[in-house]
Amino acid sequence: MNIEFNKNEDANKQMVAQLKNKLSKVYLGGGQKKIDKEHSKGKLTARERVDLLLDKGSDSIEIGAFAGWEMYKEYGGCPAAGVIVVVGYVKGRQCVVVANDATVKAGAWFPITAKKNLRAQEIAMENKLPIIYLVDSAGVFLPLQDEIFPDKEHFGRIFRNNAVMSSMGIIQISAIMGSCVAGGAYLPIMSDEAMIVDKTASIFLAGPYLVKAAIGESTDNETLGGATTHCEISGVTDYKAVDDKDAINRIRNIMDKIGENPKAGFNRKEALLPEKPLTDVYGILPDSRQKPYNMNEMISALVDKDSFEEYKDSYGQTIVCGYARIDGWSVGIVANQRKVVKNKKGEMQFGGVIYSDSADKAARFIMNCNQKKIPLVFFQDVTGFMVGSRSEHGGIIKDGAKMVSAMANSVVPKFTIVLGNSYGAGNYAMCGKAYDPRLMVAWPSSQLAVMGGAQASKVLLQIEKASKKAKGEELDEVAEKELLDKITDRYTAQTSPYYAASRIWVDAIIDPVDTRKWISMGINAANHKPIEKPYNVGVIQT
Repeated sequence: MNIEFNKNEDANKQMVAQLKNKLSKVYLGGGQKKIDKEHSKGKLTARERVDLLLDKGSDSIEIGAFAGWEMYKEYGGCPAAGVIVVVGYVKGRQCVVVANDATVKAGAWFPITAKKNLRAQEIAMENKLPIIYLVDSAGVFLPLQDEIFPDKEHFGRIFRNNAVMSSMGIIQISAIMGSCVAGGAYLPIMSDEAMIVDKTASIFLAGPYLVKAAIGESTDNETLGGATTHCEISGVTDYKAVDDKDAINRIRNIMDKIGENPKAGFNRKEALLPEKPLTDVYGILPDSRQKPYNMNEMISALVDKDSFEEYKDSYGQTIVCGYARIDGWSVGIVANQRKVVKNKKGEMQFGGVIYSDSADKAARFIMNCNQKKIPLVFFQDVTGFMVGSRSEHGGIIKDGAKMVSAMANSVVPKFTIVLGNSYGAGNYAMCGKAYDPRLMVAWPSSQLAVMGGAQASKVLLQIEKASKKAKGEELDEVAEKELLDKITDRYTAQTSPYYAASRIWVDAIIDPVDTRKWISMGINAANHKPIEKPYNVGVIQT
């Protein structure tokens, strides 16, 4: 170990410590007082329900823990978007679990809540995984109803997805464990099976107050939509549970009897640990995004020992491509190389930049992986494509388009890990969110933006100065510096992985040592759905 390694290790471990500290706050939901209130009603919290439902000691990954982070401050915040989404195992069967958090505004739906629920359903549909809903919600958060109600990707899309998933043969099981009102009542009842907890749960299109106002009838929650009403009179629900634990046991019993479906058939062998200790990733990744490092070293700390076979290692060296295994799964790796390298002509190429030759290599490799039915893993640390007259004359746009086309049309599942920079068209070419990775996660060291902070801030400053000049205003040196600092701070905040995660641009911010688990869980999920169409990249310029 050298001094540089130790400095990197300290910096990255500090970022991981900050990540875990932030997560501990998220896990409290609406706070300890709200948790105690749920317990006083005889109810478990959303996280307690999920923990009880999942197989003890099994792997699980949480989607969107930072959704809503530092958003909706004027309303008191919305930790984890008021809903918990986990991919885990129930009776050995991998599934998606969605649990409303009643400690956050009584489980009300904010705009980000709808987006997170839709993401959970998307994961279930992409991978043909069963989905379990633990329902406990007061319905739409009315002050923001115009941002959640009428549009295509708003609240109603969830019920549309219920119907589509049913037609796809995707299993949906719901447990009503608290409030379930208005349009939200359709979600559990459009599931294959629904159960309701006696005395603490209710479901109806309109609550007692609205019923009184609408038709003058006086009633109460239990009479209107309690467990006895819906299990014995209306037949809306299928099972009456004594309490939360009974409902969860019933779900586990149902999951225990589900048959198997055809698999995609991705290759897996016995897993081996990486050649380097997993914790070496902390020391390999530099403490500054301006410093170079060798991506091959990083790969050796992430893939199974002796499994990496590099493709065209002497050509297009600012992207590393190769076949490997991660937790036994066969994968194709496409990774940005952030060290300065020489091309085949002996010319220096800057790390983290995609050149024509590296784009050409990556496109061919992506096609090969689709031909061989090998899932793709993208390790992003990219500042974009090379610019300038020489690159333009060499056809960088054409070669970049070839890479994007090959990646965008892939039929094998894609997984994206953002290690450091994720800027501009580089984000797109390396399978950014717009290109349907099955999972996309970020390390605490990552930044996502259209360009780096220093460049963007100077561009924004020039625009601001031009605007003021047009109004007859001039900035002195002090005022210009103050404006630049303000612009830089604002832009830097928007490049943070937490900013991205709060808006579900990435599914999670993870401890780098958990990278193998996320990829393995993702491929295992993808393996539940066979590839349904042949690979075709369409028209590309060569």
